[in-house]
Amino acid sequence: MSEPSTPQLGAARLMSSLQGLTATLVAIFQTRLELLATEVEEEKQRMLAVLGWGAVAVLMGTVACVFLAGFITVLLWDSHPLLALGGLTLAFALMCAGAWRRVNAIVHTPGGVLAASLAELQADHDALAAAAQRAGGGGAA
Repeated sequence: MSEPSTPQLGAARLMSSLQGLTATLVAIFQTRLELLATEVEEEKQRMLAVLGWGAVAVLMGTVACVFLAGFITVLLWDSHPLLALGGLTLAFALMCAGAWRRVNAIVHTPGGVLAASLAELQADHDALAAAAQRAGGGGAA
């Protein structure tokens, strides 16, 4: 039997290179997808913890504020009951406004959700762009 010709050998090498590139791209995609899934799961767990403990904090804070308001009102009932109620109402309204501003600031602050996945995808993009530039520059030289 005769040996494969040079064009056939080149085509076989090209096909092998394309298969290797495809396998590499699939592996990169799989790794990034696994990282994304891990980050989403971690973020879900963190959010559930924040919501749970936040609800407990709000409930306990509300009970404490009600008891504090009642205590101060009873304490000042004989001398200045309206001043006590008005002052407490103003104080709670100001605390509510401050908390609302803080929540608004947190919501509008860009977060790091999926930051690791995005960074890895950017690194992949940069590496592929650099390799393509080298290959293009190497072929022109």
